[in-house]
Amino acid sequence: MSVVERVAAFAARHQMFAPSDRVGVAVSGGADSIFLLHVLRELAPRLDLRPSVVHIEHGIRGDASLADAEFVESLAARLELPIHLHRANVPALGDNLEQAARRVRTAFYQHLVESGCVDRIATGHTRSDQAETVLYRLFRGAGLAGLSGILPVASPGIVRPLLDVTRAEIETWLRARSITWREDETNRDCSYARNRLRHEVLPLLAESFNPRIEEALVNLATLARDEEAFWASELEAQLPPLDEPIVVPVTLLTGQPAVARRLARRLVQMAKGDLRQIEFAHIERILKMANSSNGHERVLVPGVDVFRSFQWVRFSKIVDRIATPRDYAFPFQVPGAVELPGGFSRITLQMLEKTREDSRVMAGNELDFGRLPAASGTVATFELRNWRPGDKYRPVGRRQEEKIKLMFQEGRVPLWERRAWPIITYNGVILWTRQFGAAADFAPGPEARVVLRIDESGSEARIHRPAGTSNV
Repeated sequence: MSVVERVAAFAARHQMFAPSDRVGVAVSGGADSIFLLHVLRELAPRLDLRPSVVHIEHGIRGDASLADAEFVESLAARLELPIHLHRANVPALGDNLEQAARRVRTAFYQHLVESGCVDRIATGHTRSDQAETVLYRLFRGAGLAGLSGILPVASPGIVRPLLDVTRAEIETWLRARSITWREDETNRDCSYARNRLRHEVLPLLAESFNPRIEEALVNLATLARDEEAFWASELEAQLPPLDEPIVVPVTLLTGQPAVARRLARRLVQMAKGDLRQIEFAHIERILKMANSSNGHERVLVPGVDVFRSFQWVRFSKIVDRIATPRDYAFPFQVPGAVELPGGFSRITLQMLEKTREDSRVMAGNELDFGRLPAASGTVATFELRNWRPGDKYRPVGRRQEEKIKLMFQEGRVPLWERRAWPIITYNGVILWTRQFGAAADFAPGPEARVVLRIDESGSEARIHRPAGTSNV
């Protein structure tokens, strides 16, 4: 099979293109991207593709960078292909040049896809690039996800049709057709780790250990990618429905280590949005916390606050927040409704008249209006506030007044829920609290004729479940 046919077969196997796709070919001017452009132009009639040229002049290499842009523009004109040219000043961004250049490229690719200029962006990553990437990540201690290497298809609309072709094959193909390309002199600079791998480490490994080292590394990437794809589908089936913030039972992270480790990584990714800077040690700290006998513990990993309280673990993104008062207090009229800060819960208070035949009582969520002091009027003002240290009252079913903090411990209420825990008071007297219900002195009996019914709705009200539940 010719090298062009192999590219076509690889693209088909990974479903990279659809009929009539507008494909922006990322062309730097180097051999790999020039080969990619010529091959996709050759395959375009058969695959029903509409290719165009995408070039980014990063402003890094001075006149050489400008000459690359001119070379690519001239090539696009000669091949009668439209070009999307973007000029940037990456050094002015004041960051690591390689990382900054990658962000510029990604942002431009995303713009082209989202604006409808192209449907796909094809890049010239090769089988040789894949081997170098896997070895580089192996040296840096990557797990299976990292050893998956360069993915054939990635967002935003990125496809890599050349991952089954070596750099040597590409240069042979170009020379046989007298097709020229640009050489980037920085590719020979071994002060860059990637270049040392390419020019020193891989040749040494091939000579001293395995002449087919490139093939071995590419096969490792394939195995790792297939393993990760399998586990991704398995993990989604094991995760319960999740809201923000992400709260899961601790038992989810205490099972078989291979599963627990992947679940922990997935939850960190969901909370943070990515897995950048997340290392093996971070995940192990989370699992150690989950398996600890301590009831409360906290682990901070890059970008994520992982907080355990009793049988729950919360994963929340660390963001810079403007300092706001933690306490709240709102006047509450009957009938009326108040939304708790954050918009996650709403508490409604309504007045209901009951006949003698209707003696049903909603245990814990009704108050006898007639028992409230100075409640002879038809309208009374209440206050909805959060729990404060030292708060205590006697709920229905208890013989004496108790601190709500002790009730939290008995009810295994996670620490992060307590500060905003809603309480309804009347003239400073606690009438009701979430989960623990009405105060015994104001609970309605069968004789009650006017009751105040308290309803809470929203995700905040559903976060805490009694001990022993398996979901959140």
